[in-house]
Amino acid sequence: MKKITSYIIIGMLLIGASCKKGFLDQYPQDAIAPELFFKTETDLSLYVNGLLSLPDAWQYMGDQSSDNAASTAALEIKNMMIGTPSSQTITGGWDWGRLRDINYFLDNYDKAKVAQDVKDHYAGLARYYRAAFYFDKVNRFSDVPWYSGTINPTDSALFKARDPRTLVVDNIMADLLFAVQHIKEKVSSGTPNMWAAKMLYARIALYEGTYRKYHPELNLQSTAARFLDSARAEAQDIMNSGKFSVYAASSPQANQDYATLFSSQDLLLNREVILARPYDYTKDPSNSNSNLNGYVFNDYEQSPSRDLVQTYLMKDGKRFTDIPGYDKMMYTQEFQNRDPRMSQTLAAPGFKRASDLTPYIQRLNKNFTGYHQIKGYANYTDNNIAGSIDFPVYRYAEALLIYAEAKAEMGSLTQADLDLSVNLLRKRVAMPNMDMGAANANPDLVQAAKYPDVSGANKGVILEIRRERRVEFALEGYRYDDLMRWHAGKVLEKIPEGMYFPGLGKYDLTGDGVEDIILIDKSLDIPAEGSKEKNSLGIPLVYYKAGSFGDNVTVYLKNGNAGGAIVTENRARTFQDPMYYYRPIPATQIALNPNLKQIFGWQ
Repeated sequence: MKKITSYIIIGMLLIGASCKKGFLDQYPQDAIAPELFFKTETDLSLYVNGLLSLPDAWQYMGDQSSDNAASTAALEIKNMMIGTPSSQTITGGWDWGRLRDINYFLDNYDKAKVAQDVKDHYAGLARYYRAAFYFDKVNRFSDVPWYSGTINPTDSALFKARDPRTLVVDNIMADLLFAVQHIKEKVSSGTPNMWAAKMLYARIALYEGTYRKYHPELNLQSTAARFLDSARAEAQDIMNSGKFSVYAASSPQANQDYATLFSSQDLLLNREVILARPYDYTKDPSNSNSNLNGYVFNDYEQSPSRDLVQTYLMKDGKRFTDIPGYDKMMYTQEFQNRDPRMSQTLAAPGFKRASDLTPYIQRLNKNFTGYHQIKGYANYTDNNIAGSIDFPVYRYAEALLIYAEAKAEMGSLTQADLDLSVNLLRKRVAMPNMDMGAANANPDLVQAAKYPDVSGANKGVILEIRRERRVEFALEGYRYDDLMRWHAGKVLEKIPEGMYFPGLGKYDLTGDGVEDIILIDKSLDIPAEGSKEKNSLGIPLVYYKAGSFGDNVTVYLKNGNAGGAIVTENRARTFQDPMYYYRPIPATQIALNPNLKQIFGWQ
């Protein structure tokens, strides 16, 4: 039986910041004095457990802001690209209550009468959480005020200006160094341990290293290598530990091991999962429910993009986009002989839901691509199982890809490095090895167009590592941050498209060669149920009206009745560089603290 860490809210201690100054409120006068609470290990544990905050199953809905998916949601970045954003309209992210909770602990934990290594363990966890907090702030605002302790309303530091990104990031890395040196290896299930801290260290170091390398507006290119090497070192420590491995329980020729990582009721003992967020619906239906089937699979907001589909390689390792006419392939053709991870991430022709006796016929709808996501979809009829699927917070796969990418960006990657990292992931699904020489000799032009900043002798292999990362972590919430750190925001100007249809007519969507749907002209009426045309199996066809965007139809095609890819939107997008890599400080906060200044063109 899995052990679930309690999410403890210490009402008298963890007080959010909600004062009129907007953040870092003072410690309330009616709260328990720190000298009366911070006495024992139990006290320290209670407080730090109350700080526990892990990514969860909603990460499967986290690629909506990227080119991996179309979305009907009012996404911030999409609204920015089609509107006129300002500090008056973008008002999120400038919240500091969690930081105050963390710093209050760090100000007081040393009062406890316990061994130093015990104190350091809990301080390490608090600094891990602070590093994660500030990493999010740097991603959004770049330069932000750094506060290492609790601030009271009378403190002048409350009205300080932004601190430079360099200072803040150096402090983040110092926090993480302390965390990896002092957090214990054995902790309660579902809480970060030493290896989880190393993963966060490696992730942030890779992010910052590549961000500095590819973002000229920061003028920090000369400092990128230090972070890239730190990412390499932490990832290599994880690899050399011998404690983790790529999950592969079955034969690569006929396996579903990759999919198992996202459909398992117990990841706590899986050697690929460095940290899991456990769920148990049977114990706590209100707060421990991982069942997102109505969001992930149905037409809620997110639908996978055709660009993602076209990114997967062929099963023999060749590029799908090198095939003549690839851009006019229909759904049943696109899934033939592809990287097996594609059909373990997206619903392929013939996919069958556990509740159905026959294969699912892809449903088409306005503003959706037609492709359906199965990563994060709990394909069970038992709600107790569907709601108890653990989420992998950190996977060993990420350490392998961080290692490969960092070495490639530093120019020190070898074929042996690829064999120790990327090719272990490919082996799991029986894909051919990545060949460094071949990749560099013939860089993919489609990939190169996405990432024009990539150059040099390792251009080809860097592009292929980026492909591998996109495929391995598709629809897990990584993609947007990757595009930002690679200086690839312009990719988001392309409106996500869906399935291709050559025109009106009947089409097979289950892969058996028998028509399942029919696209008719907008001027026609859809027949009543008893009057619909039937296919050769005697099953009525599913009818859709098709036409151009804005017509009174269900399926928008790029060329109307003449066919084309499904169109999800039509408003032109503009990504302003470098402005849109960052967000403004809300105008209300500037008014309260005039020392805060907008940067990168924000007003």
